[in-house]
Amino acid sequence: MAGDHDDDLTAEPTEGFKVGEKKTIDEYQKLDQNDESLRKWKESLGLGQGKDISDPNDPRKCIILSLGLEVEGRPDIIIDLKSPGAVETLKDKPFTIKEGAQFRMKATFKVQHEILAGLKYLQKVSRMGISNKMQEMMGSYGPSTEEKPFYEKKFQSDTAPSGFAARGHYKAVSKFVDDDNQTHLQFEWSFDIKKDW
Repeated sequence: MAGDHDDDLTAEPTEGFKVGEKKTIDEYQKLDQNDESLRKWKESLGLGQGKDISDPNDPRKCIILSLGLEVEGRPDIIIDLKSPGAVETLKDKPFTIKEGAQFRMKATFKVQHEILAGLKYLQKVSRMGISNKMQEMMGSYGPSTEEKPFYEKKFQSDTAPSGFAARGHYKAVSKFVDDDNQTHLQFEWSFDIKKDW
């Protein structure tokens, strides 16, 4: 979905973290029940807690449902990624951010079929030949259930640039990738920094 110029948007390895051996949900369920730390880890992923709602006709492991922008005192800006063609039209529909505004991004997503390990959000923002990259660790998740049909992850707060030179149109590329280097979604979008909303 993104152009060739975005191939440099890759995840940086998490220092001191080693990807473990891949196991199925059934294999995780059968691991030693007497291991308290393992039991707590499985609980944190929601394993064995509710009916799995994975769609057997949809092979995707992670489905990104929406990306949002929270600004205190304002309605959230939500980019709905579920509807057909939504991702393809994003780069042509910029939204506005007031210069200097404090904001926080958030993502909602569904996990299917197996454990999603080490999901990361990568972003590259460009303007006038200058680019800035960021990476946000989102975590590991078990398949969505009837009790927990989707997950929401709120990112760290950030501040929009301010001043005359910061105002203008920005292009961005976002990518959701896991520890297996599987890209679950990559898309281009844009926004404008303005003096006011």
